[in-house]
Amino acid sequence: RILMSDIFLSERYELYNGMLLSNKCLALISVRGIFLHVFTQPFVKLKLFAFKEKVTNREKCYRLVPRDYPVTITKQDKYSDCSILEGHFLSPFVTHLPGIVPKEAEMAHFQVVLPRKWNSDHYKPICLHLAGTGDHGFWRRRQMMAKPLLKEGGIGSLILENPFYGLRKPKDQVRSSLHNVSDIIVMGGCLILESLVLFHWCESNGFGPLGVTGMSMGGHMASLAATNWPKPIVLVPCLSWSTATPVFTQGVMSHSINWELLGSQYFADDVFREEIRKYIRVDKDAFRAGQHFAKHYPYSMDRIRRLTAASSDAHKNQILQPSRQPESKDSNELQDGSLKQLKDNIKEKMSRWREDEALLFMQGIMDECTHLRNFTVPVDTSLIIAICAKDDAYVPREGFSDLVDIWPGAEVRFLDAGHVSAYLLHKHTFRAAIVESFQLYEIDTNGSLKVD
Repeated sequence: RILMSDIFLSERYELYNGMLLSNKCLALISVRGIFLHVFTQPFVKLKLFAFKEKVTNREKCYRLVPRDYPVTITKQDKYSDCSILEGHFLSPFVTHLPGIVPKEAEMAHFQVVLPRKWNSDHYKPICLHLAGTGDHGFWRRRQMMAKPLLKEGGIGSLILENPFYGLRKPKDQVRSSLHNVSDIIVMGGCLILESLVLFHWCESNGFGPLGVTGMSMGGHMASLAATNWPKPIVLVPCLSWSTATPVFTQGVMSHSINWELLGSQYFADDVFREEIRKYIRVDKDAFRAGQHFAKHYPYSMDRIRRLTAASSDAHKNQILQPSRQPESKDSNELQDGSLKQLKDNIKEKMSRWREDEALLFMQGIMDECTHLRNFTVPVDTSLIIAICAKDDAYVPREGFSDLVDIWPGAEVRFLDAGHVSAYLLHKHTFRAAIVESFQLYEIDTNGSLKVD
């Protein structure tokens, strides 16, 4: 049982050692795995790999969402300090890739937090906030980011509900535990297109300049969303990095993935696995196989289907039988403890090898689908301020591309904190960076916006 007092003690302790806190907080996410089925569903039907070529290219992606995309406002409440609107629209992802998004997640829900009166008729800054892992609903982002931003910088906010979260959570999903690895990729694809819908809606209603932000997973999703907007846009990704790969394969979250299950599923289809391995030169480079599979989908799957069909009859007639040992007078002696120990050691090493190869394959898939170098560079990188935690055990950075190398002109700032303490104690820093980035805009004499 996890006691709240233990958690608070850990949070205080992180002020002196951020890395230690992050590892203690692993108990919070280890109660239930991140993905329940891992490879069961995703890598058989992933039409989304073909769609990936569109969402990683700004010109192609921008054409997927018309400027007059239908958005419905269902509610508007006025308070002493702000006005709050609520609305929804069908996710464009559902139109372009039907059958992938769960029914409950097809409708995108959002809130808008606006001032009662703008300071200028020509300058109405508004920022889209994307959710981090486990951030269901609107309350947290509204109270901790949107309302303070309105007070501190006169900046309005859009709060979009993530697919698989809150109002969009599938009925059979427990808390934030996604069913498949592919769900995180589907989530990203949905948010990219849904962000375009909201950016268009903002412009049609006279709001701007536009910005996008998020913390942790929300920070990375914000980065992906910004790459596909064809105009300068404020971007403040917090507690994220250049790719989601290390989060699931090296960071604290990786301990909540059932790698044994992943390995067994990866090796379940011999034809699939062997065909993928033909694209690599050495067996430990399953990482490159995953990249190749994602990059060349659906052609990679077409070839696998052909091989599977061609070999089905052969498998019926050529089933491998376990080799039989010749009868021996000493057969009873071979059943001693040493032989059992040898078998156990071999089994353990084989299991580790299977898990390692499946992990490398997953690294290749995730890197191909989430690495920012595979997406178009934002129009104006000088409007990007990334905030990272020095001692981030959830989002490891070592060995992965630097944001500044991918996006020259962007600024990266580091907090002397861990992932969790930065999230809990430094929201004022995140908001200050958002306000600062919006201040890079100024209004010219004609009332139109230009970038400083």
